[in-house]
Order: sequence, then structure tokens, then C-alpha cells
Amino acid sequence: MLDTITPVPVRTTNRVAEIGWFCDLCGGDTEFLGQLDPSRRSSFEHCKNILLTAEAQGFKNILLPTSYVVGQEPIAFASAVAQLTSDISLLVAIRTGENHPPMLARAISTLDHLLEGRLTVNIINSDLPGYKEEGPMRYQRCTETIDMLRQGWTQEQIVHDGPVFGQISLPSAPVKPYQQNGGPLLYFGGIADGAREVCARQCDVFLMWPEKEESIYATMLDVSARAARHGRTIDFGLRIHVVVRETEAEARAYTRRLMSKFDARQAEALKQRTQDANSLGVVRQNEMRREADDEGFVEPILWTGIGRARSGAGGALVGTPEQIIAQLNRYMDMGIRSFIFSGYPLIEECEYFGKLVLPHLPNVRLGDVQGRRPAATPATPLTFGGIE
Repeated sequence: MLDTITPVPVRTTNRVAEIGWFCDLCGGDTEFLGQLDPSRRSSFEHCKNILLTAEAQGFKNILLPTSYVVGQEPIAFASAVAQLTSDISLLVAIRTGENHPPMLARAISTLDHLLEGRLTVNIINSDLPGYKEEGPMRYQRCTETIDMLRQGWTQEQIVHDGPVFGQISLPSAPVKPYQQNGGPLLYFGGIADGAREVCARQCDVFLMWPEKEESIYATMLDVSARAARHGRTIDFGLRIHVVVRETEAEARAYTRRLMSKFDARQAEALKQRTQDANSLGVVRQNEMRREADDEGFVEPILWTGIGRARSGAGGALVGTPEQIIAQLNRYMDMGIRSFIFSGYPLIEECEYFGKLVLPHLPNVRLGDVQGRRPAATPATPLTFGGIE
């Protein structure tokens, strides 16, 4: 672990954090890692209950992931639950290339109005389902998409000429969002150079997966320096799992229970179904796990066993409320301003975290800190999908 921590320059200079949870749109909720759980399948009802539980506990954001697996499509799901929520923001994952950018901007704008500004967007740069694509092409497509989203949200015209989408010239009135000062915040994750550069140049929050403190800090320094070269500062986020109990012994015992029905062959099949199990980020998670001790811990409370059973973020903070809070404070000292937690099963662990940890954190919506939502209902109607 780091001996001393010097904060990385970030956009949100106040020492606050947006505390988010994870919703099971991709069908991974379970009582035992590496096992499909029919009682917790990714139905609309189950995902809605996860989201409403997180809102009731006081979480300020929730990630709605995307993947070509049995489950829910994030924009459709978000539209369906928007009117059931009143406080939580929805972090909707969007894979660039799946929708024509001006129409994507319009869909996001419509959703932003439905939520009255409680919308954030997680930009995904991975291959389109069924394809194996070259990195430079994916980053170019991603860059062009974000550029058109930004133009649509902030300018009077969308004017584009690029190798992926060609020439486009459209009025931006149909895509104006509810949020001001740039539209919904854009979160972006990816460990490769191309991914870091896209986020540094165009996005608002660089979202990382769990690693040792030294690795996280080095990544933050690199991305911050890239952003500075573009005259920008950005915020940083961490997507990580958590097991919190009243005692450390209870927390560690629960990790053993989670793994008590683990089947390596079935777990590998579950990982491969997401089609990103060989990404650079997942490879980094696997490398971290090889450094762990016999119980799977690579730092005092950072457990790597999650990565044996699922693709994506593969580490969990495991400990008492005091231990978890202390570690989150270390992350905030580095400059991390957004957290997206999860635990298995998702509803039960959401309630544990909401009771034991959440009340002790400086929990805010980053969009509110940055003045994205109007302070009060405007006197004149905002444009909604091009119609007053």
C-alpha cells in the first residue's frame, strides 16, 4: 500500500463522493459465486427491486450495465423505471456503435427529461456483439460518437465529418437534454492507452476496476496528466465489490460461504458468455489475483476471489464498517470521487452496506456538485424531444 498519498488533480475539488450501487441487468446475481441462481434471474421485477432498494438506502447512483446476455437492455429498462424513482441517478451503459449517434443523443435526451436530470452515461468502447474489432477503429468510432453527443447537447447544430460516420449536418433542437452545462456526465472505463486518451480528452469520470493502491494511483496520475495536456481536469471512479459485517471474522467467513459451491468449469463458462473475458482490463484483474495470499487477499482487505467467478471487476473490500470506511477515505484522499459497489446477493448486500457504511460517507451526486441540473423548475418549458 502507498506510504503517503498526494491527491491527484480532479474536477470535483470538494472531498465528497458519489456512492453508487450495481443493478443486475446482465444476469449475474447469485447467492453462491460461480452458480446460476434461478431465484434471482435478471427479470424486470428483480432488477427494479434492486434499484428501488438502493434508492431507499440512500445511494445516489446505480449502474445499469450492458452485455449481449439474457437480461435487460439498459435504455429500455431505465425508461421503464424512471417514473418509479425520485432521488437516485441512473448510470446507463451505452456501447458506442449500436445506435446512430444523433438518434442516440435523442434517446439519451429523452431519458434525461424523464429523470429530470438524474442521468449519467457510462460510455462502453468494447466490440459490438458478434464481432471482433480492431482497437483503433473502436476508439475512432467512440470519439466520433461522443463528439456528436456533445455537439447535440451544447450547440445549435450537429456538424460532423469523420471516417466512421461520414458527413452529418443536423439541427440539435431534437436532442437538447434536461441537464445544463454540457448534458449528462460521461463515465468511461478502459485500461489501454487508447481508452485512457478518449476519456482524458472527452469524458468526465474515468472509471477503474479494483487493483492494488499503487496501481490505481499510477493509473490516476497517467490519466490526469493526459487530461491536462488537453486543458482539462476529470474525476475518477472505482467499480468494486464489497462484503461488510460487524466483525472481520464474519466478513471473511462470508467470502468462504460465497465460494462454497464454486465450480471452476461452470464459472469459466459464465465469464466467457460476456464476450469480454479476454480484455486487457480482465487480464489485469487475473494478474492481480495471482499476487494474492492463500485466502485470496492482495492487500489487507482487498479480496480477489470475485474474479474467479465473473468477468469485469474482480476484487472486493472485505471487512468491518470501520475498515471499509478507512479504505474508502484513502481512495478519496487519492482523488476518487465516485464509487460503484456491489455484493452478492445484490439486495441483501445493498442493505448491509446501506446500514453499516453509507451513513458515514460524504455522499453526493456529481452532477449536482457541477450544477448540471436546474436549481428549480424553469419558468419556460424545456425542449423535450423537439416538442415544447
